[in-house]
Amino acid sequence: MAVHFDRARMAEVIENHGLWWDHKLGRPLAYIETNNAHKRPESKYPLLSQANCHDLDVDPEQIIVTYDNYLSGFDWMGDGFPHMDLDRFGPGIVAAFCEEAVLDNSSGRVWFFPAEKKHIRDVHAVYHPDNVWAKRIKEIIKTGVEFWDGKVLIGMPDLGGIMDVAASFVGTEDLLLYLIEEPEEVTRLLGEIQTAWYAAFDDMASVLAPQGAFTDWGLAVSKKPSYITQCDFSAMISPDMFREFTLGYLRYDTERLCNCMYHLDGPQAVRHLDALLTLENLKSIQWIYGAGSPRPMKWLDLYKNIAAAGKLNVILGKPDEYLDVLREIHGTPFSIHRLDAANTDIAKTIEKAR
Repeated sequence: MAVHFDRARMAEVIENHGLWWDHKLGRPLAYIETNNAHKRPESKYPLLSQANCHDLDVDPEQIIVTYDNYLSGFDWMGDGFPHMDLDRFGPGIVAAFCEEAVLDNSSGRVWFFPAEKKHIRDVHAVYHPDNVWAKRIKEIIKTGVEFWDGKVLIGMPDLGGIMDVAASFVGTEDLLLYLIEEPEEVTRLLGEIQTAWYAAFDDMASVLAPQGAFTDWGLAVSKKPSYITQCDFSAMISPDMFREFTLGYLRYDTERLCNCMYHLDGPQAVRHLDALLTLENLKSIQWIYGAGSPRPMKWLDLYKNIAAAGKLNVILGKPDEYLDVLREIHGTPFSIHRLDAANTDIAKTIEKAR
């Protein structure tokens, strides 16, 4: 194994992330990853990606060894740790697990489309644990957990938000119409998706459990099963519709999951922040301001509102932008910085700010 990390450091990372979730760390949490820190061994196979995730002929062990070679080029500072993202099977993979949507990566990126055109009343969500994608992901997880033996954390696949999965089943435009014309059917389908979502989550969590901790594409770590929830579809609906069709499912997430973060994506979703802040058990909010939108310093009031509600902030942006925000809000936010090894001075500055 070529990764420059060990179990003792991983145990420290897991402990510090746990203290952060519980508001007991007393400092910001900073995931710092420096690329090109070491020369990588040559790999026979390409790195698993959304563009090649459909190639089921590649053995899971080959996938893991190739990824291990890739990770060997990194160093981790602060609260960073080696991990393997399984978002390479696309955002909202539950849609394909239920076989009401198909995984299409012909563009080089994964998208999900209705398996066939149906009226919403004929669409039903059931998790199929032996579905080709579910089986493939579990095989990769099992192989990686055994190979790395706790030195690398494999992330939960990007299961998607419940409303986002519904859009994959019937199409985004049709779902918007159904919210007005068939609200009872939408509510029925969302309930089925929630049941299927947790069946998938529990199935994946059981395979991930031996590694001793859980993470996902949000990169926060939890000793108990947790997840970063979302509803990107919310950018297209009003606050009233959000409260009627989405907030209750998110409340269930915050009660069902040990540590729950919400992915608030884009300026059009900000109108739902007040509703989100009413969720007593929601622990953290990851604000994504979106391409072309003002940078982090322009959102100080938003960060302050989140902190005032007792929630932990996740602040994304360039290192200097994050440090500028940190000087203003004086909180304990979580930040993620992926830097080149040449930026060691910046990495050390972030680490000192922890």
